[in-house]
Amino acid sequence: MMQINQWTIILFIALSITIPISNSQKSSSSTVAMAEAAPASSAPADVYIVYTEQPAEGSDHESFHLSTLSSVVGSEEAAKESLIYVYKSAATGFSAKLTPEQVSLLEKKPGVLQVVVSKTVQLHPVVGGTMNNMMV
Repeated sequence: MMQINQWTIILFIALSITIPISNSQKSSSSTVAMAEAAPASSAPADVYIVYTEQPAEGSDHESFHLSTLSSVVGSEEAAKESLIYVYKSAATGFSAKLTPEQVSLLEKKPGVLQVVVSKTVQLHPVVGGTMNNMMV
């Protein structure tokens, strides 16, 4: 029997409830800005999930996260280019393409709780197409 604990459910909900940042919100010149603003690095950027404290009451989540991200990537335009998702339901944070140097800087920022590399995992298929064998 497979057991699912509460953290698995919370993580699933947090990753399922995302707000994609559309390409129409990204400007074509932001790629140049990111290249100029980001520290020179031989390491490629990977996708990281950044968990943060809740923004102040009434604050816009995306603006709050863009402000945090722009402080390490060099500009708001570079932050918009790097930002992938904004999490605001079960967890507060965002996912973004970052270099290891940017991750190191971001981890030191006030309000940043944790930065983890994003991993794609494969769930085990449910045998017979039902969930009868799963314990919740």
